[in-house]
Amino acid sequence: MTTTSVSSTTDQALIWALGQTIDSHIQQGWQAQLELEFVDRGDKTVLKHRKQSGPLAIQRPLYPEGGTCHTYLLHPPGGVVGGDSLNIQVKARDGAQVLVTTPGATKFYRSAAKYAHQRQELYVDSQSRLEWLPQENIFFPNAHTRLDSQIHLEKGAQFLGWEMHCFGRPALNEGFDQGHLIGKTEIFLDGERILSEGLNLYGEDNFMKDKGMLSFPMLGTFYITSEDENLFLLVQDLLQQIQQQPHKSQLLIAVSQIEHLIVVRALAHWSEDLLSSLQQVWQLVRQQWTTQSPQPPRIWAT
Repeated sequence: MTTTSVSSTTDQALIWALGQTIDSHIQQGWQAQLELEFVDRGDKTVLKHRKQSGPLAIQRPLYPEGGTCHTYLLHPPGGVVGGDSLNIQVKARDGAQVLVTTPGATKFYRSAAKYAHQRQELYVDSQSRLEWLPQENIFFPNAHTRLDSQIHLEKGAQFLGWEMHCFGRPALNEGFDQGHLIGKTEIFLDGERILSEGLNLYGEDNFMKDKGMLSFPMLGTFYITSEDENLFLLVQDLLQQIQQQPHKSQLLIAVSQIEHLIVVRALAHWSEDLLSSLQQVWQLVRQQWTTQSPQPPRIWAT
């Protein structure tokens, strides 16, 4: 009993100390903030409020599907380095239908043990839909990064959101042999936490990479609001079909149903396989929700 108490106290002290270290590091780099609020105007979803500072921006909203607003997040410096702080807040209000993505991968560059911090807070009202579909994060060797995501949902909200992480650059046969990624994803429904997941990966932790990630360099998670057993079975069937395709032999993907959520998890060797698989899940879910299968944003093909 005493050992457990001491261990818990020690862990809390280490977490607190790391938090203090990260807070001190992010005072020394780019300080970027972006707040977006979308509402339904009747004929289409529009951007009602935007506040930005530092190197975070958006392109002009697009409407390839009609009423759904497609928004591309931009980070002009082209990558994140130690000391940078990026804070993103997106709200879908009053029946808004919003899709947010990025023009390319977000690159977290190597640093001399100095942490960068990206925090995103997403809010979805009842009868609103937010699709949070950024392209992958690439963590260069010796990158030190903290990622925190909070998703706040009202009952009746629709949310589809994924996270894709690439450790190193597989195309260059470069691994993530040094560095640190720490983060947490939390999802709340009417103020009650329904999911909390943490990630704590050190580049030199070969046991975690070999046993936890099975030597795959890419990790993906897709969160979907649903308690529909039929939708879960449709996603499960789709993933089985994807897994049986010959060119998907280096991909592991599966789905689970937890309280109020469908969660798809994947390990992959190549970003193209991971993105195309999650994209198919996205199209299936949207078709079930709206009776129409959406076309992928053109930016994903460039």
